[in-house]
Amino acid sequence: MGILALVEDRPTPKAVYNWKVYLLAAVASCTSCMIGYDSAFIGTTLALDSFKSEFKFDTMSKSAQDLLSANIVSLYQAGAFFGAFFGYPLGHFWGRKIALLISALVFILGAGLMLGANGDRGLALIYAGRVLAGLGVGAGSNITPIYISELSPPAIRGRLVGVYELGWQVGGLVGFWINYGVDSTMAPSHKQWLIPFAVQLIPAGLLLIGGSFIRESPRWLFSKGRREEAIRNLTWVRQLPEDDIYIIEEIGAIDQALEEQRSSIGLGFWKPFKAAYSNNKVLYRLFLGSMLFFWQNGSGINAINYYSPTVFKSIGITGANTSMLTTGIFGVVKTVVTFVWLLYLIDRVGRRNLLLVGAFGGSVCLWIVGAYIKIADPAANPKTHMDGGGIAAMFFFYLWTVFYTPTWNGTPWVLNSEMFDPNMRSLAQACAAASNWLWNFLISRFTPQMFAKMEYGVYFFFASLMLCSIVFVYFLIPETKGVPLESMDQLFEIKPIRNAHAQIIAKLREDEENFRHDIQESGLAASKMGAEQVEDTAVEAGKYA
Repeated sequence: MGILALVEDRPTPKAVYNWKVYLLAAVASCTSCMIGYDSAFIGTTLALDSFKSEFKFDTMSKSAQDLLSANIVSLYQAGAFFGAFFGYPLGHFWGRKIALLISALVFILGAGLMLGANGDRGLALIYAGRVLAGLGVGAGSNITPIYISELSPPAIRGRLVGVYELGWQVGGLVGFWINYGVDSTMAPSHKQWLIPFAVQLIPAGLLLIGGSFIRESPRWLFSKGRREEAIRNLTWVRQLPEDDIYIIEEIGAIDQALEEQRSSIGLGFWKPFKAAYSNNKVLYRLFLGSMLFFWQNGSGINAINYYSPTVFKSIGITGANTSMLTTGIFGVVKTVVTFVWLLYLIDRVGRRNLLLVGAFGGSVCLWIVGAYIKIADPAANPKTHMDGGGIAAMFFFYLWTVFYTPTWNGTPWVLNSEMFDPNMRSLAQACAAASNWLWNFLISRFTPQMFAKMEYGVYFFFASLMLCSIVFVYFLIPETKGVPLESMDQLFEIKPIRNAHAQIIAKLREDEENFRHDIQESGLAASKMGAEQVEDTAVEAGKYA
C-alpha cells in the first residue's frame, strides 16, 4: 500500500467521510484550544515587565521569582489532574455532550476570576482561577478524545482525534504570539498583561456555543439503552440510511461489543474499576496508556512550552522581545508540522512508527543542543549577536520541534482514545489524562529549578528519556491504525506486538468477506424459495382451473 492510502477494515462508502464528522471533531476540540493557549501564553505573560512590575517581582530574589512563577503555572496542571477524574462520572452519567458543556462553564468561571487580579488584591484570584480553569480543561481532556473516537470511522479515526491536537497547536500559536503583540504595540500597563488572560475566554465561549448544537455519541446512547436516538445520530453522522449494509454492520459490531462487556466487565459505573483491579489485561493496558504520557513529557515539551523564554535564554537568545519573537516562530513551526501529521501521517504511517522515529530524531537534536550549551556556555559568555554555533543550536532546536510535534505531541492521545473497549474507555481516558497532567505538573513545577541547577544537563536528561521511550514503544505498543474500536481486545492478544496489526487487519477482512458471503447466500436462498412458492402456486391454480 502507498503512503497516501487509507487502511480500511472493510469497504467503506465515501459518504462516511463527510463534513459532519469533521465539524463535530472541530467543535469538541475547542477544549484543546483552551489547553494549548494556556501552555503558550502563561510563561511569556509572566515574563512581561508590566506583570513583574504590578506584582513586585523586582523586590524578590531570583529563587523567589522562580518559585512564584512555578506556582502560578503548576496550579493549572494540579487542577487539571483532578478534573480528568471528574470527567469520568460526567461522561458516564450525563453523556459526552453535557460533560463538554460543563467543562467549558467551569473553565469560564476560572478565567473570569483571573481577570479580577491586580497589584492591590495580589495573586490570590489568579491562583484560584487557574485551579478552576484546570478543573475544566482536565475534564475536557478526558471527554474530547473519547467523543471524537466514538464518532470516527476507523480509517480516519487518527485524523479526527488529531483535530484535537490541531486545536492544541492553534491555541498555542495564538498564545505564543499574543505577548509578542502586546509587548511590541503597548506600553507596560495593567491592561497589557490582562489582555492575554482575557483571550482565554474565546475558545471556551466557542465550545459552550458549539457544544449546544453537537450530537451525542451514538456509542454512549447504545450503552444507555437509547437505541432509537443512537441509530438516528449514527445515520446522521454517517450520512447513510438505516438499512445500508455499512450501518447494519456497525450497529451489529457495537451490539456485540456491548454484549461482551455485559457478560464480562459489566456496564455499571463501578464495573470498570472492578475490572481494572481484577483483570490483569485491563490493568496492563491502563499502564501502557499512562506511561505514554510519561514519555511524552519526558521529551521536554512542556518545559519548553511553559518556560520558553528561559529555554531560549539558555541557548543565547537575549532581550525579552527577541525571546518572544523566537517563541512565536516555535509556535508557527509546531502548528505547520501538526497539519502534516494530521492530514498525511497519523492514518498512513501509523502510530507506532511515528513514535519510534520521533523519539530517535528528537533525542539526537537535544544531545546536540546540550553539547553546544556545554561548550559555548552562553550564560557566562553573553554576545550581542548569535554566532555560527548559536545559529546551529537554534536550527537543531527547531529540528527537534519537527521531529517531536508530528510524533509524540498528539499520538499518545490518539492511542489512548482508541485502545480500550467502550465500557472501559471513559475510565481509561481519565487515567491517561490524569497521567498527562501529573507529569505536566511535575515538569512545570520544577523546570525553573532544573535549569538553575542542571543547566545544559536538562537537555541531556530529556534526550536520554527519549532514547528509553524507543525501547518501550518497540516492545509494548502495537499499531492501531484502521482497527475498529470493538477489535482492540483481539489486537492486544496477538504476540509479538510488532506483527499484531497485520494479523488483525487480515482477520477483519476475512470476517468481512464471510459476512458478505453469508448475506448473499441468504438472499439467493430467499429468492429461490420465493421462486419455488410461485411455481407451486401456479401449479395449484392450474389444477383448479
